[in-house]
Amino acid sequence: MATNRQMMVMAGDGIGPEVMTATLKVVDWLAKHRSISFDISEGLVGGAAYDKSGSPLTDETLADAMAADAVLFGAVGGPEYDDLPFELKPERALLGLRKEMDLFANLRPALVFPPLVSASSLKPEIVSGLNIVIVRELTGGIYFAEPRGRDTDADGMVRAFDTNMYTPPEIERIGRVAFDLARKRDGAVMSVEKANVMHSGVLWREVMTALHAAEGEGVSLSHMYADNCAMQLVRNPRQFDVIVTDNLFGDLLSDCAAMLTGSLGMLPSASLGAIDETTGKRHALYEPVHGSAPDIAGQGLANPLAQVLSLAMLLRYSFDQGDDAELLERAVEKALDGELRTGDIMADGCTQTGTDGMIGAVLDSLDALAR
Repeated sequence: MATNRQMMVMAGDGIGPEVMTATLKVVDWLAKHRSISFDISEGLVGGAAYDKSGSPLTDETLADAMAADAVLFGAVGGPEYDDLPFELKPERALLGLRKEMDLFANLRPALVFPPLVSASSLKPEIVSGLNIVIVRELTGGIYFAEPRGRDTDADGMVRAFDTNMYTPPEIERIGRVAFDLARKRDGAVMSVEKANVMHSGVLWREVMTALHAAEGEGVSLSHMYADNCAMQLVRNPRQFDVIVTDNLFGDLLSDCAAMLTGSLGMLPSASLGAIDETTGKRHALYEPVHGSAPDIAGQGLANPLAQVLSLAMLLRYSFDQGDDAELLERAVEKALDGELRTGDIMADGCTQTGTDGMIGAVLDSLDALAR
């Protein structure tokens, strides 16, 4: 029996509408061929919302996102918005969604598909078989804590300041997500901070250590400084299974890990809230790691695979459709086996295509796998 779920689509700016349109063709395929269909609503966000309403995220759009079972997000931003006041920049919409929906856990997998080993800037023997996940705390730390801002001191010197603040409950809940995820993988968690120079890092290590002692059965826990972790990601990334870290370091390390795979255009992410004990539901937003890429927007060149893989994460974590998620992931790999490539993952001996060609290959692969 078909099950309809409420999915809100926010395409956003730049290449966001292009990769979202392509991915909705996969949604249509799922509705026709699998046991799940969607009631889809759409909302303007980022620069597109600002152009229409004067705000990157309206109260109405936020309310619709809160009511949905899951949000599928594209990308926001563009150079035409660079001179807007800070609070009106398109990127504030994404931060607002994360904060208001309490999306505290950001999951960023870094997986190298076998056909793309050569696309990585690192040697094949370093990245072949890579499959790690970075769990980033998303609603605390330096991007949200107060005080933050800028002022002028008594001598007329301008000062800008941000605060990196965490509490034990914030650290504990992201630690639990990492432990639960590791139990379904290889069982190893690396907690990353800067306890050698930052008070927040000292607290992070103390809380993670205590949490592991109390709730870490079946999981190993190690600790590493963030700068060393960045080095190790490009030296020997396969030593990691699950990395858990704060908002700032998670932002940096996940982009570093992304390039191990060859392109930001291949990487999805999930931002999850806490499970409601009464309803069993959680707020969730799924988005590709790549940005709005205004340099190629509107040209049909964008790689849609990260958006498709974000849809796969949505199926797995919000709708408990693990089989369908795995089918999409297999279809992406099969499409890449056919040697079609968008420009960001182009390699010798392959045929370059655009957004439509790449999504067409995914749909062909879905047809073949479903037979």
